[in-house]
Amino acid sequence: MRLATVITVSDRAAVGRREDTSGPAAVALLRDAGWECPDAVVVPDGADSVEAALRAVLATGAQLVVTTGGTGLSPRDETPEGTARVIGRTVPGIAEELRRIGAAEKPAGMLSRGLAGVAGGALIVNLPGSPAAVASGVPVVLSIAGHVVSQLAGGDH
Repeated sequence: MRLATVITVSDRAAVGRREDTSGPAAVALLRDAGWECPDAVVVPDGADSVEAALRAVLATGAQLVVTTGGTGLSPRDETPEGTARVIGRTVPGIAEELRRIGAAEKPAGMLSRGLAGVAGGALIVNLPGSPAAVASGVPVVLSIAGHVVSQLAGGDH
């Protein structure tokens, strides 16, 4: 079975001051698509926190990691910076498509700084932290995730 993991990046959700709604939404979409996916991991904002969480879930064998939150312009929005420390190769087309779709839904969608790339045998994709961004972004990720994971495992094109 294919293993996915969702990481929600939010200071407020990490301390219980805000309910995480985007992480569970992403988990549900991944499970509905046939991926094995535990409940979302919630971590505080910041590059160090994101890097540590990514490394921890990759160590469990996750083949697809979706982060939600921390992709904007607020001072602690450092999900892309933490992700950049972990990925070996970027896959800019995924992030570009996510921004294109987000901007078509609302102009602020073009402000997402999310990255997409691979680390070892896993695809990592940053999504914005809103449930709407998750609802439109996860299907994009799912449209190519199986192919990416197969290629990373040595599959043919």
